Amino acid sequence: MARLVSLVVPIRGGGLGKSRLAVSDARRTLLADAIALDTVHAARAAANVGELIVVGSLPEPVEGVRVVADPGFGLVVAIAAGLAELDTDAPTAVMLGDLPALHPADLDAALLAASEHSWAFVPDAEGSGTALVVAAAGLPHSLRFGPGSAQGHAEAGYVDLTAGTAGPPLALATLRCDVDTIDDLRAAAVLGLGPRTRAALAAPGE
Repeated sequence: MARLVSLVVPIRGGGLGKSRLAVSDARRTLLADAIALDTVHAARAAANVGELIVVGSLPEPVEGVRVVADPGFGLVVAIAAGLAELDTDAPTAVMLGDLPALHPADLDAALLAASEHSWAFVPDAEGSGTALVVAAAGLPHSLRFGPGSAQGHAEAGYVDLTAGTAGPPLALATLRCDVDTIDDLRAAAVLGLGPRTRAALAAPGE
């Protein structure tokens, strides 16, 4: 059995999150909060996740999740703030917080597969971005989040768990389905949205 992985999830919630969703400001805030909560609840339910830290904010507490402040200098700095809080004796991972269809089983499968490597990552559904990075216990991350991050992480030595070059390729559809646009949200709905995101979409308003 793989060791429990300490996980960091950066969150830009409320009015700061999901700026590319083409909906009203009020609906965007509601959806951003719901997406973040569904993502974090699914991660907390994963059997292979130990310590779980959110960097930024959550609209409500989640049992077993610690929230630390975002220093405010971009995504990589926010992630570094979370990683600095983790137990360095455990494997560490970073997962982005916009995965409203995430199934704990997909995250567990990725973390188990990652335990066979020093560094591993899961690209997003489009293939250019990154949904998850994992480093073995005691090893530092070399983060490349931003445009073209999948290629950047591969060049930094992270093994693509979906590529099949170092073991059976994993599908991990719900882990890879990040949401930035309405089309992304429709794709996530096909996989099955979390309850809070479904409720936000069903709420009255624009």
